[in-house]
Amino acid sequence: MYVCMYPITTRVKLVQRHSVTLRRLWQTAISDDNDNVPELDKSYYIIDDRNLLRRSKTGLHVLDLIDRGAVEPDRALYQRLLKTCTKLGKLREGRLVHSHFLLQNPDVRDDLVIQNSVLFMYARCGDLEHARQVFDEMPNKDTVTWTSMITGYAQNERAVDALVLFPDMLRGGSGSRPNEFTLSSLVKCCGLIPSYGDGRQVHGCCWKHGFCDNVFVGSSLVDMYARCGFLGEAQAVFDELGRWKNEVSWNALIAGYARKGEGGGEEALGLFAKMQREGYGVTEFTYSALLCSASSVGSLEQGKWLHGHMLKSGRKLVGYVGNTLLHMYAKSGSISDARKVFDRLVKVDVVSCNSMLIGYAQHGFGKEAVVLFKQMLRDGIEPNDITFLSLLTACSHAGLLDEGERYFQLMRQFGVEPKVSHYAKIVDLLGRAGLLDRAMSFIEGMLIEPTAAIWGALLGASWMHKKIEMGAYAAQKVFELDPFYSGAHVLLANIYASAGRWKEAANIRKMMKDSGLKKEPACSWVEIENSVHVFVSNDIAHPQKDKIIKMWEKLNQEIKEIGYVPDTRHVLLFVDQHEKELNLQYHSEKLALAFALLNTSPGSTIRIMKNIRVCGDCHSAMKYVSLIVKREIIVRDTNRFHHFCDGFCSCGDYW
Repeated sequence: MYVCMYPITTRVKLVQRHSVTLRRLWQTAISDDNDNVPELDKSYYIIDDRNLLRRSKTGLHVLDLIDRGAVEPDRALYQRLLKTCTKLGKLREGRLVHSHFLLQNPDVRDDLVIQNSVLFMYARCGDLEHARQVFDEMPNKDTVTWTSMITGYAQNERAVDALVLFPDMLRGGSGSRPNEFTLSSLVKCCGLIPSYGDGRQVHGCCWKHGFCDNVFVGSSLVDMYARCGFLGEAQAVFDELGRWKNEVSWNALIAGYARKGEGGGEEALGLFAKMQREGYGVTEFTYSALLCSASSVGSLEQGKWLHGHMLKSGRKLVGYVGNTLLHMYAKSGSISDARKVFDRLVKVDVVSCNSMLIGYAQHGFGKEAVVLFKQMLRDGIEPNDITFLSLLTACSHAGLLDEGERYFQLMRQFGVEPKVSHYAKIVDLLGRAGLLDRAMSFIEGMLIEPTAAIWGALLGASWMHKKIEMGAYAAQKVFELDPFYSGAHVLLANIYASAGRWKEAANIRKMMKDSGLKKEPACSWVEIENSVHVFVSNDIAHPQKDKIIKMWEKLNQEIKEIGYVPDTRHVLLFVDQHEKELNLQYHSEKLALAFALLNTSPGSTIRIMKNIRVCGDCHSAMKYVSLIVKREIIVRDTNRFHHFCDGFCSCGDYW
């Protein structure tokens, strides 16, 4: 093999006499299917410090043939090479081609066609700095030029840059009239940053230029309005597409309803059924959107139905849809099913490992998370920042102090720089373990400036361990950094109230009222036969309210007989003991539990979702109820899952 250490400009050309063979090799190299390119004799190769490839799908050894004088370079050849590099996402090779033809023909900057090819290659491969440099150096610009730059910004989520560029395009004259690709990219940008301007203005441009019935533009408009929460407008644009609808526009509308939250899931499923009736193909994106909807409300039954539909359609658990299915099971309370999906994935990568780690963290399965992380490393899967965040969360919820601190120190060995979220998890880890002084020392020694999230973690630990002064100090830091964070005010008021310092607690609540801050009302919900039933503490408006109250009173009496004692420390009101006990009896999760026992078959698992942290008294009551009714009760709150069975909780009373 000949090795030349000189740059291309001084490279010695090696001219071969076998011109017929070289011509055949060149023609094969630039064909669409070049997997069968015959191997060249080693004497044909040149490798320099630019690391030109001898043979690859991009056919870059053609550059060597040009340098040897065996192939005459022309615009068509360079365009074909650039097109191949763009298609395969080969940025480094694309740069080589760009440099090569600049050396061969410096006047090529005036060639609009070739420069557009270069610009498109850089933009599509994500090198927007070089793309913008090429763009700015072009003396003339047409629609392709402007569209390539705008689309590059849109595909790399630099929405503001794309939107700022569009007015310049409109001022560029008739030669730069926007087309469907320009407008669909701009519409996408409006969906990425709904606070920037008004997507309706871009919609107006679509009307003005006659592209509203174009399937690309129309689908983008549906997606944009849906992402911005304007589902009525999204539905109207969708309906106007008429026969031009395709799977993309259907999926955009389905995803919009799926993201809506309460009530949106049913509408999304209705569209899903209609989509199939009208003969449109279901894609992985369709399933992913619906599974995300199911996981957001913890609708396990809906998720199982979608899983069954996927299996019947012959879909394999690949890519994003497999990871979304795994996440749905984990977030809906069935960590065992999540693990089954994980084990059956066609390909396990860092995303799927992270999804499983997040599931373990949510369920407090710290040891299982550590085992999976070690398996990742053995399999050669490189961890990222999400991996370590999930691992630290799992260690925190399981009380694995030494492991959590060790993995935090391990991050930089994998090239992962700790972020605010990682620092906050270490504060949480130390705080949960009752090591508040160490948590404070950790904050003081951090390499970054503490944020409201970090002080909030210390505040939460102070509330957990009833450390009043430290809690007040942490709360003050939160107020300074984020005065509108209502959670900090609530925690501080609760700390004071739990210590009997009613005046300070009242002052904090008054401060909240004066600032217009409101505490999120506690609620719990349970899914029965695809219907979600929501309960609010001390406010029963359910059609079965009489049966629910009677059921809970019966359960309350039975669990008291076997040792349950109401924990009135969790009633943060200045009332007598009797009123405190009455206040505890109708917390939302207890009402949801009574309803579920009335409406589910004996022996089945009960799953309850709650929008705030489960209180200590309800946690204790759930353990006793699980012992009496001989059923597993799974409660998901904002922090984690609790699995109650036979009088015990999976958290080990550590949460």
